[in-house]
Amino acid sequence: MSKIVVIGANHAGTACIKTMLTNYGSENEVVVFDQNSNISFLGCGMALWIGQQISGPEGLFYSSKEELEQLGAKIYMNSPVESVDYDKKLVTALVDGKPHLESYDKLIFATGSTPIIPPIKGVELKDGSQEFEAKLENIQFVKLYQNAQDVIEKLKEKDISRVAVVGAGYIGVELAEAFQRKGKEVTLIDVADTCLAGYYDEDLSAIMANNLQAHGIKLAFGETVREVVGKTKVEKIITDKASYNVDMVILAVGFRPNTSLAAGKVELFKNGAFLVDKKQETSLSGVYAIGDCATIYNNASCETDYIALASNAVRTGIVAAHNACGHNLEGIGVEGSNGISIYGLNMLSTGLTLEKAKAKGFDAEEVEYSDKQKPDFIEKNNFEVTLKIVYDKESRRVLGAQMLAMTDVSLGIHLFSLAIQEGVTIDKLALTDLFFLPHFNKPYNYITMAALNAK
Repeated sequence: MSKIVVIGANHAGTACIKTMLTNYGSENEVVVFDQNSNISFLGCGMALWIGQQISGPEGLFYSSKEELEQLGAKIYMNSPVESVDYDKKLVTALVDGKPHLESYDKLIFATGSTPIIPPIKGVELKDGSQEFEAKLENIQFVKLYQNAQDVIEKLKEKDISRVAVVGAGYIGVELAEAFQRKGKEVTLIDVADTCLAGYYDEDLSAIMANNLQAHGIKLAFGETVREVVGKTKVEKIITDKASYNVDMVILAVGFRPNTSLAAGKVELFKNGAFLVDKKQETSLSGVYAIGDCATIYNNASCETDYIALASNAVRTGIVAAHNACGHNLEGIGVEGSNGISIYGLNMLSTGLTLEKAKAKGFDAEEVEYSDKQKPDFIEKNNFEVTLKIVYDKESRRVLGAQMLAMTDVSLGIHLFSLAIQEGVTIDKLALTDLFFLPHFNKPYNYITMAALNAK
C-alpha cells in the first residue's frame, strides 16, 4: 500500500482526493493537509453572495472534511505545511500548533494561488502578519470564504458607502457589480485602458465598460494606484491621475502560484508555478502539482502555459490522482474557456484573442458576425449575438472565439473549445452539422455564417 500526501484541499485537491479514494481507496493511504478551515469553497460565487443574488454561502461548498474522511482520507485542517524534505520524503506541518512529521511515497501539491499585494503606499501589512492584514482598516482581499464573510459584515456599517475596487479583471468587475447592488458608490480602477483586458477584443470590452457605467459604476481606467490614505481607516485612494474619497478598498489585481514549498528542489515555470508534464508530474519523480499552483498545456497556442481556472483545477486533479495511483493518464490540455455575466450581459471566450495569437507568432485572422439568435418571426426572447472567431490563415485551424449576448449562449463556447482541442479548421466548422429549429436558432445560424465569412 502506498501513502499519498496531498497538500491543499480546495478544487484541485478535492477532485484529486475523491478520485483516488473512489477508484483506488483500498490500495492507498491518503493523508491531506490544508491550512484553511473549510474545503471546496467556490470563490467564483463570492460576488453573488456579497451582492445578495443568492440567499447565502451554503451552496458555495460542494464537499467537506467529513465527506472526505468517510471516503477514507486522513484530513488535517488548519494545518499549514512548513517544509518538505524531498530526499527523506517527509512533510512537516503545524498541527494543533505543534510540528507534525508525515512520510510519503507520493506527494501532490494542490497549494493554489495567493493574492498579489501591489506596491501601493498604505497597503503595508501589520508587523508579524502571517496572512494579509493591512495597517489601515477596510483594505480587503476577497479570495477565501472568510474574506467574503468579513466584507459582508463590514458592509453593514453605515460609514462604508464608497468602495474602490482595484483591478478590472473578472473578479474586480464581478465585485464592482456586487457592491453597486448593495447600494454602494463604486469606483473601478485599472492600469489598463479597459476592463477584462486579455480575454476580449477592445470593442467587446468597451461594451462591458458601458454596461458598468450605465449601472452607476465610476470607471477609472488607465490609472495606476499610488497610495491609500487614512488615519486608522481608509479615507482616500490616490492614483497617478486623480484621487477618490472612499471608505473601503478591494484589491483584485491578480494572483500568483503558491509554490513556496519548492525549496529550490522542484523546477518552476517562468511565473513561479510548478512546471509539470501532461501527467501533472513535476521535475521530481512521484511529486505532482495540480490546480492554480501548476502549469497546464494550452491547446490553442500548443505550449505549456499557466491558466488558473477552477475547471482546469478539477481536471488536473483527476489526472494526477490516476497517475499517483500507478496509472498512465495524460491530460488532453485546455483552451482557457471562461465567461462572465454582469447585469444580464453575458460574455464568453476560449483560446486566443487576435492580439494574443499574433503576439505568439501566428499569422492569424479574425472573422466577426452578429445576428439574432432565432428567426425574425420569433418575436419574444430573440436576442442578438455577436461572435468572433480567430483562426490561423495558413493551417486554417481555429485558435479562439469570443461571444457576447443579453441571453445565455454559453453552450456555444463549448463547441469552440472542442474545435480548438481537436484542431478543427474554420472551413470544417462552416460545414459542421448544427441542428435547426426556430425555437433555438436559424438555419443559417451565426456560427455557420461567421465561419462561411472567413477569408
